[in-house]
Amino acid sequence: MSIKLTRRLAAELTGRGETSIRIKNDALEDAAKAITRDDVKKLVVGGKVYALPEKKTMSFRSMVLHKKRNQGRRRGPGRRRGTLKARGGVDYKKRIRAQRRVLAVLKGEKVLENEKFKEYYRLVKGGLFSSKATLLNKIRSDGIEITDEKFEKLRHI
Repeated sequence: MSIKLTRRLAAELTGRGETSIRIKNDALEDAAKAITRDDVKKLVVGGKVYALPEKKTMSFRSMVLHKKRNQGRRRGPGRRRGTLKARGGVDYKKRIRAQRRVLAVLKGEKVLENEKFKEYYRLVKGGLFSSKATLLNKIRSDGIEITDEKFEKLRHI
């Protein structure tokens, strides 16, 4: 049996091209015998069939600049365009969706009644809370019982 099939399936599994797939010499027989995708997957996981690392081409000048930026250079006020929020604060959508997920879980577990849920939902929509933790702290301070264990779990949904 040929190893062309093994090479092609390994390329699909690793998300690389067929030419970057390598098969170790001691595994050539196993690679030739592999006829199903699962067989090839076992070879890839076992490390007998692997893909070469991607080549990242970067000019010398850009490598130097990259190194300087990693050291903290070239990041001063003269380089900055846009406000601090525009330069990578937490995205509004990401924050709001996370808070709404927390509210949905609390409502599903009957911790929040419908009226309270609506109230907090509107506050979330208005941007009152900067994070899930501040939302949960507000809910706690309003007298709704949330255990510390549940609090930590909800913070990481």
